[in-house]
This record gives sequence, C-alpha cells and structure tokens, in this order.
Amino acid sequence: MIKQAGYLLFALFFHLFRLCPVKEKKVFLVATHDAGPDGNIGIVSRRLKEEKPEYEQVWFTRNNTIRRPVDFFIKKPYHLATSAYVFLDNEFLPMAYLHFPKNVKVIQLWHGTGTIKRFGQDVNTGTLKKLEYRANQRITHLIVNSDAVKAEYASAFAVDPGRIYVIGNPRTDRMLDQQYLARKTEQFYRDYPEMKGKHCILYAPTFRDAEVADPKLHLDLQKTADSLAEDEVFFIRLHPHIASHLKETLAGWQEKGIYNVSEYPEIATLLAAAEVLITDYSSIVFEYCLLERPMLFYAYDLKEFERTGRSFYRDYRSFVPGQVVETEEELLACLKERNYAKKESFVRENFPRLDGNATSRLFALIFSE
Repeated sequence: MIKQAGYLLFALFFHLFRLCPVKEKKVFLVATHDAGPDGNIGIVSRRLKEEKPEYEQVWFTRNNTIRRPVDFFIKKPYHLATSAYVFLDNEFLPMAYLHFPKNVKVIQLWHGTGTIKRFGQDVNTGTLKKLEYRANQRITHLIVNSDAVKAEYASAFAVDPGRIYVIGNPRTDRMLDQQYLARKTEQFYRDYPEMKGKHCILYAPTFRDAEVADPKLHLDLQKTADSLAEDEVFFIRLHPHIASHLKETLAGWQEKGIYNVSEYPEIATLLAAAEVLITDYSSIVFEYCLLERPMLFYAYDLKEFERTGRSFYRDYRSFVPGQVVETEEELLACLKERNYAKKESFVRENFPRLDGNATSRLFALIFSE
C-alpha cells in the first residue's frame, strides 16, 4: 500500500506537469535493471550522444528512491511529463497511473534478450499483475529479437502484437563486436591478473521466487574446488538478493579457485572472459550463445520448477542449447571431462537478424517515424 501511495503521488505531480509543453528533443531513460554502459539503456544513451547530441537525456535508476522526495516526486515527474521519448529496461509501475500524450513514444527494451521461463503477466498475480498490466498499456514499441518470442512477449506484457517490433535488441550488437569483446577481456585481466592462462568457468543461476526468504547455493564448495584442474577457476555470479545472503558463505574460497563475482559491475566483461557458462533458466543464455562457446544447464530443481515454479514457454530440455544436468555429481563430471553438447540451431532460431545493426534499426524506427 505504501508503494502504491508513492506511485499515486508520482502520478499526481506528473499530471500537474503535463501542463508544460513536451520537448521534442528530450528523452527519459528508465534503467532500473541495468544502468551500466553495456545495458540496453546505456547503449541507447551513448548512441544518442554520438548521433543526436542536441537531445536532452534524463535518467531514472534504482538510486532514485522516495528517500530523496524532491527528486522522486517533483523533478523526475516533471522530466517524464515533458519528454517526447521514454525508454525502459524494466517495469516502471508508476506508469500504471500515467497518461501520456498521443505523440509520446514509450519504448520497452527489457533487460533480457529472450526468455526461457514464464514471466510478467504469465506468472504474477494480485495487485502486482494489475499494476503491470496498466503500466504496459502505455508501451508503444516493444522490441524483441525474433518472431519466435513475439507471442511469448505479447502474453507476458499483455500488449497487442502490433506494438511488438522484431528488429533485434541493442545488447546483441555488443556481443558481436570482436573489438568490444577484446576490450572487455583485457579489462577482466586487469582486474584479475592472476587469471591469465586460466580456463574460466562462470556459474550464473537465475533468481528463484521460492528462495527469497532462504537462499541456497546448491553447490558443495569443497567438492567443486577439489574437482577443478590446475588451470581452472570457478566464478559464481548470483542475483543481488541471493548474493547478499550468501556473501559470508562464499568468502575465503579464492585460494581454492572459487571467486564470488556477484558484485562485479559488468556482466558483459564476465561473459567475454568465461570459456564455459553454467546456468539454468536465466535469459543470460541468449547473450552468451552469441559467443559460440559451450554451456551447461544445472537444473537441480527442474521437476519442481515445472510443477510449482514459473515453468516454461517451451519444452526445457529440447530448447536449451546445451546439456542438462540435474545433480551436482553430473555437473562436476561434465566439467571434468569437458563434455559439452551444443545445439547449433539455437542462435539461428532466436536471432534471425544477427548483423550487429539492431541499435541502428531501433533509431531508424523511433526517431524517423
């Protein structure tokens, strides 16, 4: 109820400021998932600076909270109300109470480049579902990578398919840029010089709604450390909520080759450095697959996730581009043998326009209409 009251107060000031004229060259950027330079919003911001330096940019990030009431309830609503373009990488629930002028474009880029598990309107319930639905009705452009996910995103966001544009996600451009990847790898080795010559394994599990109150790692750290070859290191990248609960558990394992990189600022740098990715139901697979490197899917709770969790849009085992293992013993055996199966058709099916020009198509669509 407190959050809803905050959204309503935000909306009150927004509609007050709608009395001010919309500025044709003003952009409001909502980056509440990833405010870094490698996120969708960061890429759009940089391209704007390069191609349209005369455009004013105003950011809204997780740092903009009601603890700074003047900023949250007055400054941000004013800037949003006077912007001609709104880009988002996440849900922005105050929009449930906002009404934009017809000429304002609201572009949802989202933070995932695809989806394995169900999300949004397909899993949420109660007040959250209602607010999300109303907020999503403000979207004028929902950007996706392929026709394969168009129906899934239409359902998850509850938007008309006519507002979904299959032009590619800006983040995919970065994963195809060899110079960019080389810079990221160099950055990684500057941060971790001891990693040079090592075989880097990255474990990045998805967030599980059922483990909010009692997060678990589902890995025996000693067994994992013992299984590593001399030239191997094991990185663990957890969701921020899970990472905060398991920080002490993961402390002190670096000498045994296990690094907690949950607080490392850029996931793109970790992906560039990792020679193998271990994940489960995370959309991170859609970015890493562009590097054409092996993946393992450690789905220790697959049956339970299908039955009582979010479940999936498609058959999990036949969809993911790598071997599925359900026990720690299977996982460590695959790593030891470097036994990685790949599904070559995955990239082709999910990225039909893989040319590194997604950001250019976005700008042509939004700023040339």
